[in-house]
Amino acid sequence: MAQLVEEWYRQIPIITRSYLTLSVLTTAGCALEVISPLNVYLNPMRVVKHYEVWRLVTNFFYFGRLDLDFLFHMFFLARYCKLLEETSFRGRTADFFFMLLFGGSLLTLIVVLGGMVSFPLPFAEILFLSNSLTFMMVYVWSRRNPYVHMSFLGLFSFTAPYLPWVLLGFSVMVGSSPWVDLLGMAAGHVYYFLEDVYPQMTGRRVLKTPGLIKALFPEEIVVVHRPPAVAGAVH
Repeated sequence: MAQLVEEWYRQIPIITRSYLTLSVLTTAGCALEVISPLNVYLNPMRVVKHYEVWRLVTNFFYFGRLDLDFLFHMFFLARYCKLLEETSFRGRTADFFFMLLFGGSLLTLIVVLGGMVSFPLPFAEILFLSNSLTFMMVYVWSRRNPYVHMSFLGLFSFTAPYLPWVLLGFSVMVGSSPWVDLLGMAAGHVYYFLEDVYPQMTGRRVLKTPGLIKALFPEEIVVVHRPPAVAGAVH
């Protein structure tokens, strides 16, 4: 059993494996009181006044208590982050890392700016953006796979673009705040529009992976196998 788990873990792409590992270690460390959630949550004032810049990153790795909800989010993180890295971003590790960096920066900016306005905004009180970033990946995957058929607990079927809305409805049903998921959907839609829609409309790309990130993650050569054409095949 341990060998199977180890083999499965080694087969996970590097970015997904790193994010999953840091998330499990951070959440487990807080549960075991090795570290405190108070030291990792997003606090712009402590970042600016006390130079605790790690909070801009660590808040994306804490997923709350080690319960069923934690396992639920780890499943979605491992599944959809892995699917994105192996399909849309296959051989483009730098671009995938940049997508996460862009999403995390956008989510942080939204929360920080929301906390600066004179009237209270519900999403401005979010202290950990891990679930939102995970939801962003689910949203991007769903938009890039519009014809994939899915089922929710065997109750009803739908296509992939409706997956974020189904999960949002489920979150509301179990009493969770919808703002965490809505933030992830907003960040995912901004990325999808700038990366997939806008270039097709104008012929220009707005999002370009910086050279420094490309140097850290050199592109891999991907060989795509194309089966021979079959006479009379229906396309």
